Amino acid sequence: MKIDHDNPPGAGTQVASATRPVKAGYTRALDIRHGVVDMSHGAGGKAAAQLIAELFAPELANPFLGQGDDGAALPLPGFDPAGGELVMATDAHVVSPLFFPGGDLGCLAVHGTINDVAMLGARPLYLSASFILEEGFALADLQRLVRSMGRAAAEAGVPVVTGDTKVVERGKGDGVFISTTGVGVRAPGLAIGGAQARAGDAILVSGTVGDHGLAVLSQRESLAFDTTIVSDTAALHTLVADLLAAAPGGVRVLRDPTRGGLATTLNEIAQQSGVGMRLQEAAIPVTPQVDAACELLGLDPLYVANEGKLIAICAPEAAEVVLGAMRRHPLGQQAARIGTVTTDPHHFVQMDTRFGGRRVVDWLSAEPLPRIC
Repeated sequence: MKIDHDNPPGAGTQVASATRPVKAGYTRALDIRHGVVDMSHGAGGKAAAQLIAELFAPELANPFLGQGDDGAALPLPGFDPAGGELVMATDAHVVSPLFFPGGDLGCLAVHGTINDVAMLGARPLYLSASFILEEGFALADLQRLVRSMGRAAAEAGVPVVTGDTKVVERGKGDGVFISTTGVGVRAPGLAIGGAQARAGDAILVSGTVGDHGLAVLSQRESLAFDTTIVSDTAALHTLVADLLAAAPGGVRVLRDPTRGGLATTLNEIAQQSGVGMRLQEAAIPVTPQVDAACELLGLDPLYVANEGKLIAICAPEAAEVVLGAMRRHPLGQQAARIGTVTTDPHHFVQMDTRFGGRRVVDWLSAEPLPRIC
């Protein structure tokens, strides 16, 4: 299970998180005794963060979970730590519709977990896959999804080595859900994680934002666009390897901005590292198609999910080297330097707008696009 976090900036008491430490700033405590789960709890927003901080974290707390990233670096008992660390990540995928321009639930399940392992600077090695199938789901569609998974895993060089399948009654499963877990290895002494950003660091993004969320949305009823928007879903581990090789020790944070988009992900990192951020709106790459679709629908592309982009925060002296390595890779040709890490006790993410003003880029606080990853 993966639930991304969100929380208001400038908060008070520190609360342990099931995947990242965030600060508590909720107007009232979660009503565990009488409350129920709603869609916002899986949106990567404030409700999701509160659910994790107040329900999951107290029940499951341990030092590895408390590392605060989308995966965990783990020791290998009985092995020499000089040989590196094991990295493990898991993710559940519930996209609707199952097939969309540029991808489908099958390849998305492979790419998403490979990327979570890679964002800790690790080399992904193996995947597991778990399927929950609904009675009545077409076998032809299932084969199409599994074939897509196999192709994506083969292209990435990260095989699916074990799995499980369960079937639920008709009407209780919405077709198919896929959960994947990945394991990889990280070189010894490599410290990459959301808590590593420092004031003065450069903030880079590997390409245009919002493509995946709009590609999924375009396939939903009454929301077709004149221009095809294609999902960016991709495995990013080879891009990560190039960045680390180009600037040894220069990359501090890597994160793929999935649910909640670029804005929420940067807020998470700012909270985790105890810093602020200042972005340049004109530098953030957005395709004209996504920009136009977001304007039509009243969405902000900074909050729309991506599945084939990464954020890299690096030492200022390494920024141009890392940016150059991104642009030389097929998945980073539209990479851009979009801002700077700042000293800010409130941990605000702020943005200089195209019109010469400045605004706070806040956390995602609702569920604008449900079921997109």
